Amino acid sequence: MTVPGIIPIMYEPGYHTDTIGHWAGGQFFGSVISAFREGYTATDDWLSHKRWYAVLHTFDTTGHHLGSRIEHTGTDDHHRAAVDDAQARLDRWLDELPARRLDDIAIRPFRHLHDGVVFGLVIETFEGEDHAEFYPNRIGFYDPWDGSYDT
Repeated sequence: MTVPGIIPIMYEPGYHTDTIGHWAGGQFFGSVISAFREGYTATDDWLSHKRWYAVLHTFDTTGHHLGSRIEHTGTDDHHRAAVDDAQARLDRWLDELPARRLDDIAIRPFRHLHDGVVFGLVIETFEGEDHAEFYPNRIGFYDPWDGSYDT
């Protein structure tokens, strides 16, 4: 089946999509996530290469990407501090969204490169099947395109 132009994403409290929803300007997808820069290959000091980010993507009401607020907060060799800082930033950004409510969203594919890391909803083919992959979270969306996902 062909990937639809707008991908539904189901709000799921306490899981990977617990900070998505709608606000006065459209829709949003927030997360605290770790990632390695593109091209990184495993090394013994991998903790210093695993980077933590606070991320807030915004979209208009029809799912077009408006922008991404992304801040690097540290590496995994200082895991707790990096995660706590990222969560505090994300919480502050979410609080700034007027009329915010958590709910299902539907967005269009987009790709945003920041700090050597791909962020976005990217169309890919795996084992002959097209799907949409949310990066760097690694959340996959597939037929029947009902908002459910695979991690």
